[in-house]
Amino acid sequence: MSELHYLTATELAQLIRTRQVSAVDVVRAHLDRIDQVNPHVNAVVTLVADQALQAAETADAVLRREGPAGPLHGVPVAHKDLADTAGIRTTYGSPLFADNVPDRDDVVVQRLRAAGAITMGKTNTPEFGTGSHTVNEVFGATRNPYDLSKSAGGSSGGAAAALATGMVPLADGSDMGGSLRNPASFCNVVGLRPTPGRVPSHSDTAAWYTLSVPGPMARTVDDVTLMFGAVAGFDRRSPYSIKEVFAPEPEEGVAGLRVAWSPDLGGLPVDERTAAVTATAPAVLERLGAHVEQVELDLSGAEEAFRTYRAWFYLLAHGDKSGLGPNTAWNVEQGRGVTGADLVRAEVARSGLYQRMAAFFDTYDVLIAPVSQVPPFPVEQPHVSEINGEPLPDYLAWMRSAYWISVLHAPAASVPAGFTGDGLPVGVQIVGRPFEDARVLRVARAFEQATGHGLRRPPL
Repeated sequence: MSELHYLTATELAQLIRTRQVSAVDVVRAHLDRIDQVNPHVNAVVTLVADQALQAAETADAVLRREGPAGPLHGVPVAHKDLADTAGIRTTYGSPLFADNVPDRDDVVVQRLRAAGAITMGKTNTPEFGTGSHTVNEVFGATRNPYDLSKSAGGSSGGAAAALATGMVPLADGSDMGGSLRNPASFCNVVGLRPTPGRVPSHSDTAAWYTLSVPGPMARTVDDVTLMFGAVAGFDRRSPYSIKEVFAPEPEEGVAGLRVAWSPDLGGLPVDERTAAVTATAPAVLERLGAHVEQVELDLSGAEEAFRTYRAWFYLLAHGDKSGLGPNTAWNVEQGRGVTGADLVRAEVARSGLYQRMAAFFDTYDVLIAPVSQVPPFPVEQPHVSEINGEPLPDYLAWMRSAYWISVLHAPAASVPAGFTGDGLPVGVQIVGRPFEDARVLRVARAFEQATGHGLRRPPL
């Protein structure tokens, strides 16, 4: 029990439920781990140690009297600093909200607490989740636990680094253009971008916006599945919330499944180090009995649709704020230039892309591809400016491999795929048909079990 902090959430839940360990023991072990490693990586930016210990004492008392409150009874969790937490500072990574303390919980936080999970604190994010590198003016940068000189990715970079180092077994995140998948890839953990509506969120101003979704992160697919079951489900306050109850697929493995493999998602530049790692993924699934075929994807329209809707959203969400950081301000200015004609073209492009991919998924059960086009880059570098010598036009362009998938309204998971020659993690992206989140998790679990890459711990 000396390393409770590296047990899975599934294991911890069982140990607590059967009273082999107490929730207090588990929380203390994770608090000790946070004290040990967080100064090096800067992942947990607001810690509520006393509150967590008090909640653990209550959880142990409830367990003795009534039994477990839910499937995550006593299990520690950290919340992304974009998610409102009642009574706990929530800054959104912005100096404008450095002292903000909400009076309510976001839906994901509510559901995790209802499932018995214990809040440990908040994880770092760039301002308003803007960008796939976790750095802001309030807390600074989160560092990659496998190489402290590198980025942890983003925007859920604090969550990914906290998971990788054993500071928490579960963490929530969110994903517009790769913010769950990219940091999972960079930090050798698992992140799931669910089908929009599977995990509901509330908005008074952009209730129909489907590009940004909340989702689960953990060190294993089983833990992601466990957490997903706790946070997924219908909520009438979300207009596209899915009524179907999520359940894992009863089948295991990938034998007989039809898998499409795209090494570059239709011609994107991919760093040779990343490409070398992800190129090993098809053979893994073939050995497991899947039928794998390399394909030429046509994702035309994804770029225009994503950028137009992202820009429109940033103007809607942040156009009334002054004092924004450069990335957020740039996105707002992009939004000011969006016209009605732009939105028409974006909707036509996205609709055509959706129908083409619907036909594609008549032939294939899942698509596998790189998550990110590059491995973790220097933490002092604001963003990736070139790939394989090819200059990129702006700070967004290096994440096309993730945000083109965001436009598809499809579930996508990042799963550890291996390491570069200098020890940097690389993930593979598993994309499924819309609403087939369970199929994505099934393939992800089979890949994880066959490779064991997620078992490699950072040197901290």
